[in-house]
Amino acid sequence: MRATLRWAHSDLRAHRGEALFLVLATAGIVASLLLATALFGYATNPWQRVFTQARGAHVWLHTGPGAQTQKLAGLDGVQSVAGPYPTASATLTSRGARASVELRGTPQRPAVGAPLITAGHWLDPAAPDGVVLESRLARALLAGPGDTLTLPGTSRSLTVLGVADSAEPRYRPGERPGLVWALPSAVRDPGGQVVGLRLTHPDDTGYAVQRAVTVLGAGAVGEVSTWQQARAEAQGDNRLLGQVLGLFGLGALVAAGLAVHGAIGTRIRGHLRDISVLKAIGFTPGQVVRVFLLQHIAYALLGATAAAALAQLLGRRIPGRLGDAVGVWQGLPGHTVALFAVPVGAVLFIGATTGLAAWRAGRVPPVPVPRPAAAPHGGLLRSAVRRIARPRPSSPPAGATPEAPGPRPSPAAAHPAGAAHSALAPPPATRPRPSGQLSGAARRALASGVPPALVLGWHQAFTRRPRACATIVRLALPLLLIVVAMSAWTTIDRFHSSPERIGLPAALTVHTDAGLEERDARALLEHDPQVAAAYPGVEVAALVPGQTATIALRGLGTRQDPYPYTLAEGRAARAADEAVAGQGLLDLLDVRVGAWVRMTVGEQPQILHIVGRSIEPENAGRVISTSLDTLRENDPKLTPTLHQVRLRPGADPGEVAARLTTAGQGHLDVHRVTNPADGLSPLRAVVAGVIVVLALIGLIELLTAIGGTVRESERDLLALKAIGLSPRQITAITVTATAGTALAAVLLGTVLGVPLAHWLIDAQGRSSGIGAGTAAGPPAALLVLFTAAAVLGAAALAALPAARAARRRLADTLSAVT
Repeated sequence: MRATLRWAHSDLRAHRGEALFLVLATAGIVASLLLATALFGYATNPWQRVFTQARGAHVWLHTGPGAQTQKLAGLDGVQSVAGPYPTASATLTSRGARASVELRGTPQRPAVGAPLITAGHWLDPAAPDGVVLESRLARALLAGPGDTLTLPGTSRSLTVLGVADSAEPRYRPGERPGLVWALPSAVRDPGGQVVGLRLTHPDDTGYAVQRAVTVLGAGAVGEVSTWQQARAEAQGDNRLLGQVLGLFGLGALVAAGLAVHGAIGTRIRGHLRDISVLKAIGFTPGQVVRVFLLQHIAYALLGATAAAALAQLLGRRIPGRLGDAVGVWQGLPGHTVALFAVPVGAVLFIGATTGLAAWRAGRVPPVPVPRPAAAPHGGLLRSAVRRIARPRPSSPPAGATPEAPGPRPSPAAAHPAGAAHSALAPPPATRPRPSGQLSGAARRALASGVPPALVLGWHQAFTRRPRACATIVRLALPLLLIVVAMSAWTTIDRFHSSPERIGLPAALTVHTDAGLEERDARALLEHDPQVAAAYPGVEVAALVPGQTATIALRGLGTRQDPYPYTLAEGRAARAADEAVAGQGLLDLLDVRVGAWVRMTVGEQPQILHIVGRSIEPENAGRVISTSLDTLRENDPKLTPTLHQVRLRPGADPGEVAARLTTAGQGHLDVHRVTNPADGLSPLRAVVAGVIVVLALIGLIELLTAIGGTVRESERDLLALKAIGLSPRQITAITVTATAGTALAAVLLGTVLGVPLAHWLIDAQGRSSGIGAGTAAGPPAALLVLFTAAAVLGAAALAALPAARAARRRLADTLSAVT
């Protein structure tokens, strides 16, 4: 044991930098996996906690005021019913903020779907105009208990009594109204009612919706929302951040394992004599394996422990959503198990890859096996030296006088540089070229005057093809993941800089009230100098075939002035009954572009021909869009309820929204269109951290490759000096070999990383309902800069150890060769 520790200590002193980088890389990997676990818990737990404590309804049905909702309690699978509650649409303002809301008349606190009060108290009959706001709506209105809300266009005002969390779909400005609980007397002109169903078997939600719509009648149901939709909205961007961290964390773990495997394999090749001595003095194969295994497990354990300690102590202090996620995660029941299991799993994986490489050390024989005379690499240079030192005698031509016996100056002595070219000349054609001999291209390069250092360096990097390919693949894996990370960064930047390319050509959504005619509203909007166009439209809920869910049916623009949808497939809708649909709708209905679909709006069927797939970031892609003219053909009395406003380049949406609100004199409700990239801002810091971790792993592999190349070149140092190469030229051979390996790895990583990034981003888009077509690869200039930085960095790292090896003393060189 004492000898084992002394060997490990000696190896640590010889490879301090590599050990440090391995510890840091392991810490970064474990930290990424822990943050991913925290984000997954943070994404799911808050909504699940609210749903469980509130005994949330699995289905909410918005119906007309005359619907016979009492029949729903008798349906099979319905455990209990909430409501019906009368509802009315309204607009509330507070401190300059404005929001569309749904007033819900609730005589007493519900037993199913009960709001969880977070501030203030529940409704009080002594305060007939008191209301309770859903927490997200309260934040949008900057309102809290005791504040007064006004209803524009009326003299009414409402007083906030409390703020509550709800498991229902949350408020989204311009898309979904916020929820306001009030006494029935405060809902003075109800336009409908809402009823909630809590099911015995939540997995049967689709069937329960179908039965409920059948009982009530399709014409009586206006909108259906389910617990799956609410959960998906609540998880939102947090789940995406967790997926990104988990993906890169696992990829980095695999790359680190391969880097450790390669480092141990290279170290074993460089210490064959030392390992043989250890076995000769009594070390068993198991002891030799344990030397390498325990040493690298100790490095991994140190990094994993440091990452777990930092995550536990400082994780909640990370600014933004990551810190909030860690704080919530630390309070979950499974936090301790995850905090222990993730580091242990990472250490075990690194230990497994270490064991595979260390097993080879246990197979090294106690007596070193002599190397073949014509080794693939060293034999080439040494045979060249023999050809210089012992030139072959040639028969004099017929009629020539033989020279007198005695020494004859060789061309190598007069021209050392030329000796390098002549000594490396090909063997006679009658002999087969041994493995490792110069290829025809290399010989032609020498003949054309290419410096021998460059030719030998390139030859040294790719002579042993299996070993060279393994090194390139190990180095290419972290570089590939860096290219994927850069693609994710570029895609997020495009979301911000070019929202029209991800389905958001309009910057503002404007809702008008009944006091402003459609023609006057459009003229008012287009009068602003920074408004490029205003497209009238309407959005209604429609029942899909089978009556299991509702989708958003949208009519925007006219045939003369069509709305500029962002199409990823097919073509734009031009003729009557033509429409474009989002990926979420295509998946829901299991149809493709070119299909005809039938849906129900109220009691009227609507049949549309899907001619294109649009990128839809809203409503999980469950949107079908056509022109306003097409919807008016089915309902001539249909009037626009909103306008999508497209701004001129360089216009500030906030300033334009403020001017339009002032110009509308209370008749316009203006909201900025929500960009999905706004919630992905923490992803930039995640990507930057991932790139740093991957760079450390790549640096470990690069240092391993440099060490192996330098050790191999030590055996040929005498031969290289004998054929006339200077120490600078010998250094250039190692630098060229390292740069060539890095160039091959970065080209492989780039060629594979760009399409892999597109596939991953598009797969995420399809799973979220947005659809494929949003991925953007890194700019060509950035990839060229990345390639140059990798190659030049590898060359710079190899220069110092190569220069030291080239200037070694003769005795040291002989000891390395023997």
